[in-house]
Amino acid sequence: MLKCWGMNTQTPLTDVYSTYKQNFQKYFENISKITPQYFQSITHLQEESMKACEKTINASVFVQQESAKKTGILTEIPSAAKNAIIETKNHLSTLYLMILEESQKLKKHKLSQYFHNKLSSFPKNNLIFKLINFRKK
Repeated sequence: MLKCWGMNTQTPLTDVYSTYKQNFQKYFENISKITPQYFQSITHLQEESMKACEKTINASVFVQQESAKKTGILTEIPSAAKNAIIETKNHLSTLYLMILEESQKLKKHKLSQYFHNKLSSFPKNNLIFKLINFRKK
């Protein structure tokens, strides 16, 4: 008779397959117990990382802004460039939200095709579209 080591069993197991099955059942029971904690920890880590990234970017922009002021560098941009930047940011935000919402509904193998279709739906004169097509050449 085989005994399953490290398990709290009253009855020794009689064959290797019973031992194998019981060990994996215990493994998956333990995994299912810690999964919520794991996801909470990952979520917390992501939130902390985002906060740190935001602080770093804000500090970097502040330092550059102060440096430009002290050295007299002009920082104004043409309104056309500003509009292009804002439009690109809006398209990226929209695309990100659409993908985030739809990715929960789609299977993994369909996500790549979905992403390609959504990108191709943007206007052809959009900066994102031009950059993607430029990289393909």
